[in-house]
Amino acid sequence: MHIAIAGNIGSGKTTLATLLSKHYQWEAHFEDADENPYLNDFYNDMQRWSFNLQVFFLNARFGKIQEFREKGKNAIQDRTIYEDAYIFAPNLHAMGLMTTRDFETYFSLFKLLESSIPPPDLLIYLRASVPTLVEQIQKRGRDYEESIRIDYLKRLHERYEAWISTYDRGKLLIIDIDENKFPEKKEDLGKIIEKIDAEIHGLF
Repeated sequence: MHIAIAGNIGSGKTTLATLLSKHYQWEAHFEDADENPYLNDFYNDMQRWSFNLQVFFLNARFGKIQEFREKGKNAIQDRTIYEDAYIFAPNLHAMGLMTTRDFETYFSLFKLLESSIPPPDLLIYLRASVPTLVEQIQKRGRDYEESIRIDYLKRLHERYEAWISTYDRGKLLIIDIDENKFPEKKEDLGKIIEKIDAEIHGLF
C-alpha cells in the first residue's frame, strides 16, 4: 500500500506523514529538502539553479518509490513525483526561471521515469489558502524559506488546484487545511484517518 501526500509549501505534508506513519505503523518517506545541496542556492538565484534543483528532487523521489516498492512494504510518501513535473518545474518555466530547453529535457526525463512506476494507491491533497501557508511557513522558521514571496506561493497554489482537478491516476482524498487543524487537534486527525480507512477498505 502506497499513500502519497501532496500539497503546497507549508501545507503540513511532513507533519501528516509523521502522524499517519505512527498511527498505521507504516514506513514514512520524507522529502529531502534539508539534504538538497541546491536548495539554498536556488532561493538565492532561482534562474541559475532551477534545473539542478528539480532534477535532484525527481531523482530522489523516483529512487524512494523504487525502494519501498521493491521492499513490498506499506509506505507513506511526503510529496509526489507528479508535483515536481506538473507544478514546480512548469511554474519556474512560466516565470522565466527555467529555460524552455531545460524544461523540455526535465519533462522528458520525468515521463520516462513515470512510465516505470505505478501511481500511489491513495493520493491525499492538503488544500490550504495562501494566508494559511504563510502562517505555517513562518511558524516553522526554516532559513531558506524566509525569502519565499507570496506571489510565488499564489502561483503554486493555482497550479496545485488545476492539477488536482484533473488528477485521474487513482483514488484521491482532499483535506481542507484551513478547516482541519490536525497538528493541534486529535479529533481533526481522527477525521482524516477515518476517511483514509474508508478509501483503503475500498482498495482491497
